Amino acid sequence: MSNGAVAPIGGPQPLDWKFSQVFGERTAGEEVQEVDIISAIEFDRTGDHLVTGDRGGRVVLFERADTRDNAGQRIDLEKMDYPMNRHPEFRYKTEFQSHEPEFDYLKSLEIEEKINKIRWCQSANGALFLLSSNDKTIKFWKVQEKQVKKVCDMNVDSTKAMGNGSIVGSSISTSSKQYIENGGCISSDFSFPTAGFPSLRLPVVTSSIETNLMARCRRIYAHAHDYHINSISNNSDGETFISADDLRINLWNLEISNQSFNIVDVKPANMEDLTEVITSAEFHPKHCNMLAYSSSKGSIRLIDMRQSALCDSHSKLFAEQVAPGTRSFFTEIIASISDIKFAKDGRHILSRDYMTLKLWDINMDSGPVATFQVHEHLRPKLCDLYENDSIFDKFECCLSGDGLRVATGSYSNLFRVFGCSDGSIEATTLEASKNPTRRQCQMPSRSLRSLGSLSGVVRRVKGADNSGVDANGNTFDFTTKLLHLAWHPTENSLACAASNSLYMYYA
Repeated sequence: MSNGAVAPIGGPQPLDWKFSQVFGERTAGEEVQEVDIISAIEFDRTGDHLVTGDRGGRVVLFERADTRDNAGQRIDLEKMDYPMNRHPEFRYKTEFQSHEPEFDYLKSLEIEEKINKIRWCQSANGALFLLSSNDKTIKFWKVQEKQVKKVCDMNVDSTKAMGNGSIVGSSISTSSKQYIENGGCISSDFSFPTAGFPSLRLPVVTSSIETNLMARCRRIYAHAHDYHINSISNNSDGETFISADDLRINLWNLEISNQSFNIVDVKPANMEDLTEVITSAEFHPKHCNMLAYSSSKGSIRLIDMRQSALCDSHSKLFAEQVAPGTRSFFTEIIASISDIKFAKDGRHILSRDYMTLKLWDINMDSGPVATFQVHEHLRPKLCDLYENDSIFDKFECCLSGDGLRVATGSYSNLFRVFGCSDGSIEATTLEASKNPTRRQCQMPSRSLRSLGSLSGVVRRVKGADNSGVDANGNTFDFTTKLLHLAWHPTENSLACAASNSLYMYYA
């Protein structure tokens, strides 16, 4: 394709996004507490459950509302291969306190309770399992519905029984109690029948139809990281997971909490020689021996754990070369990758740096197959963003289940959805509010530029909104940023965390 050619007509049409629901919506002028701000969000592999973590160390679970109520109907529709018209709706399920603030006395370091990452594990026997992590400690949680048990068939009149079966009279004082063996006591107005009880019945514990959701911490994986944990990722084998900090990646077995194996260590002998740190890490979705991690220099390394016990040498390196003469003080800062995600098929890796989204083919390390400009209009403002530390914000990214679209957040509670299939010109800007298209403006067509033969083409996607203001002429608000979002694994549904509110959209 020649330089500046327009994408062919007839590609996939942009999705029409609609508001679905919101949890924790703020009223006008309401002040948000720091502990209520959402810091992690994740769908499970079925899409029937959604979990969020916040800066207060709490984990909140949501469940699909249209699955249990219409389970039979849904199965019938699937058998008929008939599309469901209903969009996914979720409802609050339960919440629990995952982490508490701690203090490391040896290092005189305060450890925040903020949840950095949450990952779902394989469910079993009707129970849900998940991993949650703060800066230093990872916890393995089991969430299960348990029937409420009650004690019945007591020997005494139920009107005089209270609590766990202790006998209570109409008027009991400390002086009127007669204590007997085994810690029992008899009130002054209670007397055994002269002929005794005709028969004694043992109390029976019965299960009622009521159920309570119980969250129990099964294991705690601690004392393995000297630096802040930035990633946790489950392996496809269902038995192991990795945790990554700035300089090391550790491999854990879910069943063993007192031992982990260090598989990547980039710490130099002299810390003055440190030039880059690990920013994100994720297991391959299908191959249990492969994982990828990104660095603050904008590179992604693919490693194979079969090569050696310590995987300091990578099998593939993905990096984009900076054009000569374009380097500046901010070049390395904005090149730092804040998040990486594997596509569902494991063929592609999506990465997010400060200015762009990049899509990489793991079979082609010459450069990204697509680059999406998220907020190019901020490039002239990099000095201001550096002064107020916004340039260090870590935005997450996500892919649709079919791999045809990618999404990430921006400032002013905006998020972007891009089409990444051949011929797609989709570049949608949405706002995390009940009217997501309120700030939407007409995007120019993105030009494509061929850099090689068809066997090794590297595609650069351009044409983002280059104005310094939004569609309404308002300047962007750097205090409201949409850092966390997740795409439903099987449907075009997005969950976005805007401060303490969870917004959901469908298309």
